[in-house]
Amino acid sequence: MELFGLSHGLTVLCITLITAFCIRAGRRGNIWPRVVLALLCLSVFPINQLALSLLDFKIPLNNLLPFHLCDITALIAGFAILTRKGLLCELTYCWGLAGTMQGLITPDLRWDYPHPMFWSFFIQHGVIIVIAFYLPLAMQWRPQAGVVPRILIWNQVYFFSALLINTLLGTNFGFLTAKPEVASPLDYLGDWPFYLIFIQIIAAAIMITLLLPFRKTINIWRSH
Repeated sequence: MELFGLSHGLTVLCITLITAFCIRAGRRGNIWPRVVLALLCLSVFPINQLALSLLDFKIPLNNLLPFHLCDITALIAGFAILTRKGLLCELTYCWGLAGTMQGLITPDLRWDYPHPMFWSFFIQHGVIIVIAFYLPLAMQWRPQAGVVPRILIWNQVYFFSALLINTLLGTNFGFLTAKPEVASPLDYLGDWPFYLIFIQIIAAAIMITLLLPFRKTINIWRSH
């Protein structure tokens, strides 16, 4: 797929319009956006596996196991929009807009429209983004006090868990073993392992920035 090409650009535009449509419907009291978005989120991994089954080469473990951050975030987002549980919503908001959004802008995807993998990739990333915006803008969700240190701790939980899995299985979850094959911002952060330090710093800075709008109503740094 051509980065920033016609199919990429139109798909991002469609996801933007769908986000606005769902938020508008949610604000009007409609329940169907929550149900549809939750079902999509909880179905994206089986959808990915179905799309992968159509490929005619050996599928790497990176695609067969649900340990990419977006795989985990999709599951979290599905339960977050259904239950509105505090931590689930916080992770969906921060990981979705700081992590999944990056995947949407610079997708690590070799297949173009209308390949099933194209649909699978953008359904997964798109629905996470929609929910990340839907929670605060349609459901009036707000993070709880002390959200910043809590999110930073969970960032490290994923980081070291992915490193361990990559070491044991020879995988590349979170792109912590090697950079994506396509052009990405990681190309400007130096070689491995130095870019691992920078991605954590940048991710933390983006997430803190995303949480700043809530600082007037809660203490985002401390619980008490």
